Amino acid sequence: MTLQLGDTAPDFTADTTEGSINFHDWIGESWCVFFSHPKDFTPVCTTELGYMAGLANEFSKRNCKIIGLSIDSVDDHRRWKNDIAETQGHAVNYPMIGDTDLTVAKLYGMIHPNATGKAKERTAVDNATVRNVYVIGPDKKIKLTLTYPMSTGRNFDEILRVIDSLQLTANHQVATPVNWKQGEDVIIVPAVSDEEAKKRYPDGWKSPKPYLRLVPQP
Repeated sequence: MTLQLGDTAPDFTADTTEGSINFHDWIGESWCVFFSHPKDFTPVCTTELGYMAGLANEFSKRNCKIIGLSIDSVDDHRRWKNDIAETQGHAVNYPMIGDTDLTVAKLYGMIHPNATGKAKERTAVDNATVRNVYVIGPDKKIKLTLTYPMSTGRNFDEILRVIDSLQLTANHQVATPVNWKQGEDVIIVPAVSDEEAKKRYPDGWKSPKPYLRLVPQP
């Protein structure tokens, strides 16, 4: 299954380190970062899970929930959490999905649909493509997808930046320029005419080109 931006995130029911959840019900009216891992007790993922725990308050400020998935059992996840807390200085404070039969990984197109075998029989290399990030909106639509190689740790500060942009642009007819951060100028989208823009932004805007109209962040 290939998921595109704007698709509805597939719903599922699964066991997690915080009990059984129905994914859509669990998201509720929040935003969500759903990120996956090929195997428990892998080094890069250990650093990622700990770092995300340290950022939990930042995601909470943005009304965004965090949930992880790994191709191992919930019992393995609970043991792994101890290692993560010990080595990274942050205890995992969000649910981790057990996906021993690859059901969710296949549902989200993370792994070949014909992949087989029990989780304990599969190596991280077998599951190498299960290194995905999805940002999902309160409407349950996919807003961002990323897939990383196993050797490269993910940049979750960038995910926060993207969420800031997504939430801003969902409420205002603007786009954010390259490397934009909170408080910096934004772009008036082409769909907004100059006449309408004058009403929205009576103080005017910077326009180095007719199609590039920059205003302070609303």
